[in-house]
Amino acid sequence: MPKTAQDGDVQTPEPAKPSGEDVLIQEGDIAGDYLEKLLDVLDFDGDIDLDVEGGRAIVSIDGGDDLNKLVGDKGSVLESLQELTRLAVQQASGNRSRLMLDIAGWRQGRRDELTELGKQTANDVKSSGEAVRLRPMTPFERKVVHDAVATVKGVVSESEGEEPRRQVVVLPDN
Repeated sequence: MPKTAQDGDVQTPEPAKPSGEDVLIQEGDIAGDYLEKLLDVLDFDGDIDLDVEGGRAIVSIDGGDDLNKLVGDKGSVLESLQELTRLAVQQASGNRSRLMLDIAGWRQGRRDELTELGKQTANDVKSSGEAVRLRPMTPFERKVVHDAVATVKGVVSESEGEEPRRQVVVLPDN
């Protein structure tokens, strides 16, 4: 029998929690607003595209002439902007964000390069039987390399070292 007010223990239904994808869409919207304001302050042109992929919000800025300045040397400015955007999302939503930011297609181009590096290194290790240690990389770069190595049978990869000198080691799978 349902409880009543007389029982002193009335239960109200919990509000429905948003789905994981709805949360990621909300993160993307918050990030898009933040980045739109940033572009306005900097007087840069750019189109902001929001997507959800692989369990994270993806925000891309394309179309502006000055956008390479927001990428920086080896993506250093892009990495900083991504962290600032994640902090803005966290402050607005109360949730830690794994949002990924790409500017002028730089991160996608880098992903393609690193995928090729990972596969080539894995094939070299498979042929030679000798482990190969790659140069230090960001967490994004290491993940791409690990994913590429995982597609080649007979080899494995692991990360070693401490940030910012953490690097991927590709080893024969014995």
